[in-house]
Amino acid sequence: MKVEFAPLSVPLQRRLQTASVAQWIFSFLCLAQCCTAAFIILFFTRFWLVSALYAAWWLIDREKPSKGGRRNHILRNCIMWRYMRDYFPITLMKTAELDPRQNYLVGFHPHGVLAAGAFLNFCTEASGFSTLFPGITPHLMMLSLWFRIPFFRDYVMSGGLIPSDKESASYVLQKPEGGNLLAIIVGGAQEALDARPGSFTLLLKNRKGFVRLAIQHGTPLVPAFSFGENDLFDQVKNPKGSWLRRIQHWLQQIMGISLPLFHARGIFQYSFGLIPYRRPICTVVGKPIPVQKKHRPSEEEVDQVHQKYLNELSKLFEKHKAKYNIPEDSHLEFI
Repeated sequence: MKVEFAPLSVPLQRRLQTASVAQWIFSFLCLAQCCTAAFIILFFTRFWLVSALYAAWWLIDREKPSKGGRRNHILRNCIMWRYMRDYFPITLMKTAELDPRQNYLVGFHPHGVLAAGAFLNFCTEASGFSTLFPGITPHLMMLSLWFRIPFFRDYVMSGGLIPSDKESASYVLQKPEGGNLLAIIVGGAQEALDARPGSFTLLLKNRKGFVRLAIQHGTPLVPAFSFGENDLFDQVKNPKGSWLRRIQHWLQQIMGISLPLFHARGIFQYSFGLIPYRRPICTVVGKPIPVQKKHRPSEEEVDQVHQKYLNELSKLFEKHKAKYNIPEDSHLEFI
């Protein structure tokens, strides 16, 4: 006898979607602190052996994040991420095939407040990455700070996140068998301070380290633009030169992370809260830009490839912006 389950009601689906997004935000804003607290507190309880054994394991496993991490396919395919995808919704679109015999370096733009599109598209299978790009294994770079937190480091590694340093990037890009994609949110935490609806300002004009890295490994560069990424939150006004912006830059220099004062909606009401607005995100992955390998590229060579990348990213934006209701007179601004 075949048993059929009734589909979930729309209100229940909405609650599950909102809960999934809330859990994602909690995991990055609160889980790290909770993991640190639990690790320390356990030392002063009868369960001290748990922290002691983990500390020993942590010492043995300390190089793993820089060696490609340790992904968990069960967590990457968790149903929670599909609910999160449907909340906005989030989609992934390819414009060209990627050869699984090669490695690729993807520049992701813009950062947004919490990089929702980058996380869901590259760290989960909710948007069907493996179906769109068969034979390609995605990796997303994240601030190295998060990999120093007990328990939390294992959680972020399970999705394919690796530290944002040259050693970690080189390990992925130099794999001879190919089939690896390294995604870098080029604007970084500083770009998040300009993330607000209708903004198309990218911190990219003088960011050339990822280009130099691609040349050194002969890795094709792939531009990717996430339409709607900046529309998820409103942010307290912080123009350059303001006291708030100066404090945010000062804190960023100390801690390595930016602290945008963002707000959107709540869980049970829509006027104010930290839950993002239900606005669609579509991450469009452009075509690869061939790069000639050179161990020590000159500044002029880096500048040439960097300019070509800016041109291709602009073309990608202009070609697809009309589909996402972006005004004709809106263009990317590089600072």
